[in-house]
Amino acid sequence: MITVVIASYGYGHLAAHCIESILSQTVLPARTLFVDDGAHDCLHLESLYPEIEFIHRQKNLGTVANFQDMLLRVDTEYVMFIGADNWIRSDTIELLSKEKADIVTYDIVVTGELKDEILERVPGESFKINGDHYWDRKDKHHGSMMYRTSLGKRIKYEKRFPDGNAHSQEDWRLWEMMLANGASVSSIAEGLLFYRRHRENFLKYKSEATFNKLIQKQELQTEKEGAVNSLRLDLGLLIF
Repeated sequence: MITVVIASYGYGHLAAHCIESILSQTVLPARTLFVDDGAHDCLHLESLYPEIEFIHRQKNLGTVANFQDMLLRVDTEYVMFIGADNWIRSDTIELLSKEKADIVTYDIVVTGELKDEILERVPGESFKINGDHYWDRKDKHHGSMMYRTSLGKRIKYEKRFPDGNAHSQEDWRLWEMMLANGASVSSIAEGLLFYRRHRENFLKYKSEATFNKLIQKQELQTEKEGAVNSLRLDLGLLIF
């Protein structure tokens, strides 16, 4: 039995896509919880999706406190968290339901307007597929790994580095501590999570200046590709 927790902060305009991907599963999760961590932009979703359990926070708790509170609400054997700006493949829950390890990881398809940032962040770990980037996560953590609820509750969500790191890396710490406590791991060699890289989530971890540099780089690349295609067209070499 699996619970899916959808976490949103400022993703009300993207969340329906995530919810639809959960409700379209070949095997439905036992429960789906949706938490808006104080952005107040998801109220319209509750009437559209009565089968989802919504939690609308009056004020922002922050990632760690928000996730820990949601974890304590889970009563199924397994749980997985997913950002409301992402979505999963239609057979994800079916495949995960067949696994018995304490932690189950799977591969990621990186998509969205800033998908190419993954090439710089983790060079050599991804390759292009259908215009996106396939990120191999065999035996490696990510924020939407499925894990045994009882183990997660025992370890708890906490910051990985209490001092000096702007990003809490709470999922990375959870992974490390579960392994330290003898957790078994299995991996599914399928791209089940579609990880959307876009302005809002990029700026959570990067500066505005870095964001602008990346945009300029992508615009330059687009201009180069356009020039090449124009030349090919002039030469009668453009193939569709």
